[in-house]
Amino acid sequence: MEIFIRAYRWLNVLSIDVALGSACSALFFSKLFQVTILPYGLIALAVTVWVIYTVDHLLDARKISQPASTTRHHFHQANFRLMAKLVLIAVIMNGVLIFFIRKPVLLAGVFLFAGVGLYLLVQQYMKVSKEVVIALLYTIGVALPSMAVTDLPVSAWPWLILVQFFLTALTNLILFAWFDRERDQKDKRGSFATAIGEQGSRYIIWMLLVISILLTFFSIYPTASFFILAGNLILLIIFMKRIFFGQHDRFRLLGDAIFFIPLLSWLI
Repeated sequence: MEIFIRAYRWLNVLSIDVALGSACSALFFSKLFQVTILPYGLIALAVTVWVIYTVDHLLDARKISQPASTTRHHFHQANFRLMAKLVLIAVIMNGVLIFFIRKPVLLAGVFLFAGVGLYLLVQQYMKVSKEVVIALLYTIGVALPSMAVTDLPVSAWPWLILVQFFLTALTNLILFAWFDRERDQKDKRGSFATAIGEQGSRYIIWMLLVISILLTFFSIYPTASFFILAGNLILLIIFMKRIFFGQHDRFRLLGDAIFFIPLLSWLI
């Protein structure tokens, strides 16, 4: 068990678990939009998410003048050149994969990529809005392969599920920022929690959790909404047991794992 946890911890540091979680979430939305996602598109999505998160960590690590306080940023500081080379390889891999991706998905992906590029250019100046933008881009990214090819009219799209998923992703990011607030202050890194403050962040987390949980009772997709609810309940447990989950970054390991849960609905 200890070996498994140690291995998963490294997957988390490298953001590989986030990339895999995005693929699971994409499959979740494919069922709601009644489409089939081709393997090439799924791989391209996971690789793209990994590139975005890794570049974001590298940019953050580069801004920290002293040894970073968090394991994630310290690793990217110490292995900056290696990770930069891996990012380049991943970008080249995606350059090959785009020849196999369906045209509607590719065209939609170009616009999303432009949004991501803009975020990476200005992310160092963002504080409160950073987590909101990341959550929005992540939600659009995992739903995009399905939205681009579905035959469902826009009015029939699972909008409530999309909102609930976005709120869950946002809660996840703000909760992480809340746990990391002291280390971010030490490293002079801006975040939602450092800008709003410890108490204000707690109120926002509670509000997001309550709203997302309440939306479950209005959903016309009870099964799908239930699996998102499960993720929110895990975030609630992490928040309520913050002393335990604050140790050894347990909050991050379990918090990122909630994006594997939606895959269960696809398997049913």
